[in-house]
Amino acid sequence: MKIGVMVESFRKGFRGGVEAAAAMGADGIQAYVTNCGELRFNEMTPAKICEALDIVKSNGLVFSAICGDFGVGFEREETNAEYVDKSKRVLEIAKELECDVVTTHIGTVPVEECAKKEIMRKACRELAVYADSINSAFAVETGPELATTLCDFLDSLGAGGVRVNFDPANLVMVAGDKAESAVKTLGKYIVHTHAKDGIKLDGGRRRDINVVIGEEAVDHEQLLGMGRTYLELPLGEGDVNFDTYLPALASTGFNGFLTIEREVGADPARDIGLAAQFLREKIERYKLY
Repeated sequence: MKIGVMVESFRKGFRGGVEAAAAMGADGIQAYVTNCGELRFNEMTPAKICEALDIVKSNGLVFSAICGDFGVGFEREETNAEYVDKSKRVLEIAKELECDVVTTHIGTVPVEECAKKEIMRKACRELAVYADSINSAFAVETGPELATTLCDFLDSLGAGGVRVNFDPANLVMVAGDKAESAVKTLGKYIVHTHAKDGIKLDGGRRRDINVVIGEEAVDHEQLLGMGRTYLELPLGEGDVNFDTYLPALASTGFNGFLTIEREVGADPARDIGLAAQFLREKIERYKLY
Protein backbone atom coordinates (compact mmCIF):
# COMPACT_ATOMS: atom_id res chain seq x y z
CA MET A 1 0.00 0.00 0.00
CA LYS A 2 1.08 3.60 -0.59
CA ILE A 3 0.91 6.67 1.64
CA GLY A 4 -0.82 9.81 0.46
CA VAL A 5 -1.64 13.13 2.09
CA MET A 6 -4.57 15.49 1.64
CA VAL A 7 -2.53 18.51 0.55
CA GLU A 8 -4.88 21.02 2.21
CA SER A 9 -4.22 19.38 5.59
CA PHE A 10 -0.80 21.06 5.71
CA ARG A 11 -2.41 24.54 5.46
CA LYS A 12 0.53 25.74 3.34
CA GLY A 13 -1.12 26.31 -0.03
CA PHE A 14 -0.92 23.89 -2.94
CA ARG A 15 2.80 24.12 -3.76
CA GLY A 16 3.77 24.29 -0.09
CA GLY A 17 1.60 21.27 0.73
CA VAL A 18 3.01 19.25 -2.16
CA GLU A 19 6.57 20.07 -1.10
CA ALA A 20 5.77 19.17 2.52
CA ALA A 21 4.27 15.85 1.42
CA ALA A 22 7.37 15.06 -0.64
CA ALA A 23 9.68 16.01 2.23
CA MET A 24 7.98 13.52 4.56
CA GLY A 25 8.29 10.74 1.99
CA ALA A 26 4.71 10.44 0.80
CA ASP A 27 3.91 8.67 -2.47
CA GLY A 28 1.08 10.95 -3.55
CA ILE A 29 -1.31 13.75 -2.67
CA GLN A 30 -5.02 14.42 -2.88
CA ALA A 31 -6.25 17.94 -3.62
CA TYR A 32 -9.59 19.75 -3.84
CA VAL A 33 -10.83 20.82 -7.26
CA THR A 34 -14.08 22.55 -6.35
CA ASN A 35 -15.28 26.13 -5.78
CA CYS A 36 -12.50 27.14 -3.40
CA GLY A 37 -8.77 26.84 -2.93
CA GLU A 38 -6.10 27.25 -5.57
CA LEU A 39 -7.44 24.62 -7.97
CA ARG A 40 -10.95 25.96 -8.58
CA PHE A 41 -12.64 23.72 -11.12
CA ASN A 42 -13.90 26.57 -13.31
CA GLU A 43 -10.42 28.14 -13.47
CA MET A 44 -8.55 24.97 -14.45
CA THR A 45 -7.36 26.03 -17.87
CA PRO A 46 -4.95 23.78 -19.79
CA ALA A 47 -2.09 25.98 -18.55
CA LYS A 48 -3.25 25.74 -14.92
CA ILE A 49 -3.65 21.98 -15.19
CA CYS A 50 -0.17 21.68 -16.68
CA GLU A 51 1.29 23.82 -13.88
CA ALA A 52 -0.38 21.80 -11.11
CA LEU A 53 0.70 18.50 -12.65
CA ASP A 54 4.27 19.77 -13.02
CA ILE A 55 4.41 20.80 -9.34
CA VAL A 56 3.30 17.32 -8.29
CA LYS A 57 5.55 15.41 -10.72
CA SER A 58 8.62 17.57 -10.06
CA ASN A 59 8.32 16.57 -6.41
CA GLY A 60 8.22 12.88 -7.32
CA LEU A 61 4.54 12.47 -6.48
CA VAL A 62 1.24 11.61 -8.16
CA PHE A 63 -2.35 12.55 -7.46
CA SER A 64 -3.81 9.72 -5.38
CA ALA A 65 -7.27 11.21 -5.94
CA ILE A 66 -9.04 14.49 -6.55
CA CYS A 67 -11.62 15.74 -4.05
CA GLY A 68 -14.69 16.94 -5.94
CA ASP A 69 -16.90 17.58 -2.92
CA PHE A 70 -18.96 20.75 -3.48
CA GLY A 71 -20.58 20.37 -0.06
CA VAL A 72 -24.15 19.83 -1.24
CA GLY A 73 -24.55 16.11 -1.93
CA PHE A 74 -27.16 14.75 -4.33
CA GLU A 75 -30.30 14.75 -2.18
CA ARG A 76 -32.12 17.65 -3.87
CA GLU A 77 -33.58 17.19 -7.32
CA GLU A 78 -33.62 20.94 -7.98
CA THR A 79 -29.81 21.22 -7.67
CA ASN A 80 -28.69 17.79 -8.86
CA ALA A 81 -28.40 18.64 -12.54
CA GLU A 82 -26.01 21.50 -11.75
CA TYR A 83 -23.79 19.44 -9.47
CA VAL A 84 -23.82 16.36 -11.67
CA ASP A 85 -22.49 18.55 -14.50
CA LYS A 86 -19.86 20.08 -12.20
CA SER A 87 -18.84 16.62 -11.02
CA LYS A 88 -18.44 15.45 -14.62
CA ARG A 89 -16.13 18.40 -15.24
CA VAL A 90 -14.05 17.50 -12.18
CA LEU A 91 -13.79 13.92 -13.46
CA GLU A 92 -12.46 15.33 -16.75
CA ILE A 93 -9.95 17.59 -14.96
CA ALA A 94 -8.79 14.63 -12.87
CA LYS A 95 -8.03 12.67 -16.05
CA GLU A 96 -5.93 15.59 -17.31
CA LEU A 97 -4.10 15.49 -13.98
CA GLU A 98 -3.40 11.81 -14.70
CA CYS A 99 -5.77 10.69 -11.95
CA ASP A 100 -8.69 8.28 -12.28
CA VAL A 101 -10.38 8.84 -8.90
CA VAL A 102 -12.62 11.71 -7.73
CA THR A 103 -13.98 11.54 -4.19
CA THR A 104 -17.05 13.20 -2.70
CA HIS A 105 -19.90 12.97 -0.20
CA ILE A 106 -23.30 12.31 -1.72
CA GLY A 107 -25.43 12.83 1.41
CA THR A 108 -26.92 10.19 3.68
CA VAL A 109 -28.39 7.21 1.85
CA PRO A 110 -31.73 6.22 3.44
CA VAL A 111 -32.10 2.62 4.55
CA GLU A 112 -35.60 2.24 3.12
CA GLU A 113 -36.73 2.97 -0.42
CA CYS A 114 -38.19 6.48 -0.65
CA ALA A 115 -38.35 9.51 -2.95
CA LYS A 116 -35.08 10.92 -1.58
CA LYS A 117 -33.24 7.65 -2.21
CA GLU A 118 -34.48 7.52 -5.80
CA ILE A 119 -33.38 11.13 -6.38
CA MET A 120 -29.89 10.21 -5.14
CA ARG A 121 -29.89 7.04 -7.22
CA LYS A 122 -30.79 8.89 -10.43
CA ALA A 123 -27.91 11.37 -9.99
CA CYS A 124 -25.39 8.71 -8.98
CA ARG A 125 -26.41 6.44 -11.84
CA GLU A 126 -25.74 9.24 -14.33
CA LEU A 127 -22.32 9.84 -12.78
CA ALA A 128 -21.59 6.11 -12.70
CA VAL A 129 -22.31 5.77 -16.41
CA TYR A 130 -20.21 8.84 -17.23
CA ALA A 131 -17.27 7.74 -15.05
CA ASP A 132 -17.39 4.32 -16.72
CA SER A 133 -17.27 5.98 -20.14
CA ILE A 134 -13.92 7.66 -19.36
CA ASN A 135 -12.49 4.78 -17.29
CA SER A 136 -12.62 6.73 -14.04
CA ALA A 137 -14.23 6.30 -10.62
CA PHE A 138 -16.49 8.72 -8.77
CA ALA A 139 -15.84 7.55 -5.22
CA VAL A 140 -18.40 8.04 -2.45
CA GLU A 141 -16.87 8.66 0.96
CA THR A 142 -18.08 6.36 3.71
CA GLY A 143 -19.51 7.65 6.96
CA PRO A 144 -23.12 8.83 7.17
CA GLU A 145 -24.68 5.40 6.72
CA LEU A 146 -23.73 1.81 7.55
CA ALA A 147 -21.58 -0.02 5.02
CA THR A 148 -24.40 -2.47 4.23
CA THR A 149 -26.74 0.40 3.31
CA LEU A 150 -24.16 2.02 1.03
CA CYS A 151 -23.26 -1.30 -0.62
CA ASP A 152 -26.91 -2.08 -1.40
CA PHE A 153 -27.30 1.39 -2.90
CA LEU A 154 -24.24 1.02 -5.12
CA ASP A 155 -25.41 -2.43 -6.20
CA SER A 156 -28.66 -0.84 -7.40
CA LEU A 157 -27.01 1.67 -9.77
CA GLY A 158 -26.45 -0.76 -12.64
CA ALA A 159 -23.06 0.77 -13.51
CA GLY A 160 -19.65 0.50 -11.89
CA GLY A 161 -18.37 4.07 -12.17
CA VAL A 162 -19.50 5.13 -8.69
CA ARG A 163 -17.15 3.47 -6.23
CA VAL A 164 -15.99 4.00 -2.63
CA ASN A 165 -13.47 6.22 -0.89
CA PHE A 166 -13.18 4.27 2.37
CA ASP A 167 -12.79 6.45 5.46
CA PRO A 168 -12.65 4.20 8.56
CA ALA A 169 -12.90 7.11 10.99
CA ASN A 170 -16.11 8.43 9.46
CA LEU A 171 -17.70 5.01 9.86
CA VAL A 172 -16.60 4.84 13.50
CA MET A 173 -17.38 8.47 14.40
CA VAL A 174 -20.67 8.97 12.57
CA ALA A 175 -22.27 5.63 11.70
CA GLY A 176 -20.90 3.68 14.66
CA ASP A 177 -19.75 0.94 12.26
CA LYS A 178 -16.63 -1.22 12.55
CA ALA A 179 -13.98 -0.60 9.91
CA GLU A 180 -12.76 -4.20 9.72
CA SER A 181 -16.22 -5.57 8.90
CA ALA A 182 -17.32 -2.59 6.77
CA VAL A 183 -14.27 -2.94 4.54
CA LYS A 184 -15.23 -6.52 3.70
CA THR A 185 -18.78 -5.43 2.85
CA LEU A 186 -17.58 -2.67 0.52
CA GLY A 187 -14.35 -4.26 -0.68
CA LYS A 188 -15.41 -4.72 -4.31
CA TYR A 189 -16.04 -0.97 -4.60
CA ILE A 190 -13.02 0.52 -2.78
CA VAL A 191 -10.63 2.52 -5.01
CA HIS A 192 -9.14 4.96 -2.48
CA THR A 193 -8.98 5.36 1.30
CA HIS A 194 -8.49 8.06 3.89
CA ALA A 195 -6.26 7.34 6.87
CA LYS A 196 -8.04 8.95 9.79
CA ASP A 197 -9.03 8.05 13.34
CA GLY A 198 -11.58 9.19 15.87
CA ILE A 199 -14.28 8.29 18.36
CA LYS A 200 -18.04 8.50 18.56
CA LEU A 201 -19.25 10.41 21.60
CA ASP A 202 -22.29 8.67 23.04
CA GLY A 203 -23.67 7.12 26.19
CA GLY A 204 -21.35 4.15 25.93
CA ARG A 205 -18.21 6.26 25.63
CA ARG A 206 -15.64 6.20 28.39
CA ARG A 207 -15.88 9.28 30.56
CA ASP A 208 -12.19 10.09 31.03
CA ILE A 209 -11.77 11.94 27.71
CA ASN A 210 -10.15 15.35 27.95
CA VAL A 211 -9.57 17.39 24.82
CA VAL A 212 -7.89 20.78 24.65
CA ILE A 213 -10.04 23.31 22.80
CA GLY A 214 -8.34 26.69 22.74
CA GLU A 215 -6.55 26.64 26.05
CA GLU A 216 -9.20 24.72 27.99
CA ALA A 217 -9.35 20.98 28.66
CA VAL A 218 -12.86 19.82 27.85
CA ASP A 219 -14.27 16.52 29.12
CA HIS A 220 -16.78 14.11 27.58
CA GLU A 221 -19.90 15.67 29.10
CA GLN A 222 -18.83 19.17 28.03
CA LEU A 223 -18.22 17.94 24.49
CA LEU A 224 -21.72 16.47 24.35
CA GLY A 225 -23.11 19.70 25.78
CA MET A 226 -21.38 21.62 22.99
CA GLY A 227 -23.21 19.53 20.43
CA ARG A 228 -20.16 17.41 19.59
CA THR A 229 -21.16 13.88 18.59
CA TYR A 230 -17.75 12.69 17.47
CA LEU A 231 -14.10 13.61 17.80
CA GLU A 232 -11.24 13.22 15.33
CA LEU A 233 -7.99 12.01 16.90
CA PRO A 234 -4.46 11.20 15.66
CA LEU A 235 -4.00 7.74 14.13
CA GLY A 236 -3.90 5.05 16.78
CA GLU A 237 -5.67 7.14 19.43
CA GLY A 238 -9.25 6.53 18.34
CA ASP A 239 -11.51 3.54 17.85
CA VAL A 240 -10.25 2.50 14.40
CA ASN A 241 -8.34 -0.73 15.04
CA PHE A 242 -5.66 -0.47 12.36
CA ASP A 243 -4.23 -3.87 13.34
CA THR A 244 -7.43 -5.54 12.17
CA TYR A 245 -8.60 -2.95 9.63
CA LEU A 246 -5.50 -2.82 7.40
CA PRO A 247 -5.13 -6.61 6.98
CA ALA A 248 -8.88 -6.78 6.29
CA LEU A 249 -8.48 -4.04 3.66
CA ALA A 250 -5.60 -5.95 2.06
CA SER A 251 -7.69 -9.13 1.98
CA THR A 252 -10.14 -7.39 -0.39
CA GLY A 253 -7.33 -7.02 -2.94
CA PHE A 254 -6.86 -3.30 -2.33
CA ASN A 255 -3.25 -2.14 -2.71
CA GLY A 256 -3.71 1.58 -3.28
CA PHE A 257 -3.43 4.75 -1.25
CA LEU A 258 -3.88 5.32 2.45
CA THR A 259 -4.29 9.09 2.24
CA ILE A 260 -3.81 10.96 5.50
CA GLU A 261 -6.51 13.52 6.19
CA ARG A 262 -6.01 15.66 9.28
CA GLU A 263 -8.95 18.07 9.67
CA VAL A 264 -8.18 19.39 13.16
CA GLY A 265 -5.18 20.03 15.38
CA ALA A 266 -2.84 22.97 15.98
CA ASP A 267 0.22 21.38 14.36
CA PRO A 268 -0.96 19.48 11.27
CA ALA A 269 2.53 18.92 9.83
CA ARG A 270 3.63 17.17 13.03
CA ASP A 271 0.43 15.12 13.16
CA ILE A 272 0.77 14.13 9.49
CA GLY A 273 4.39 13.10 10.01
CA LEU A 274 3.43 10.94 12.99
CA ALA A 275 0.54 9.46 10.98
CA ALA A 276 2.87 8.58 8.11
CA GLN A 277 5.27 6.85 10.50
CA PHE A 278 2.36 5.02 12.13
CA LEU A 279 1.20 3.74 8.71
CA ARG A 280 4.71 2.73 7.64
CA GLU A 281 5.06 0.61 10.76
CA LYS A 282 1.73 -1.13 10.05
CA ILE A 283 2.60 -1.66 6.37
CA GLU A 284 5.90 -3.25 7.41
CA ARG A 285 4.37 -5.34 10.20
CA TYR A 286 1.68 -6.83 7.99
CA LYS A 287 3.73 -6.88 4.75
CA LEU A 288 1.23 -4.68 2.93
CA TYR A 289 3.52 -3.85 0.02
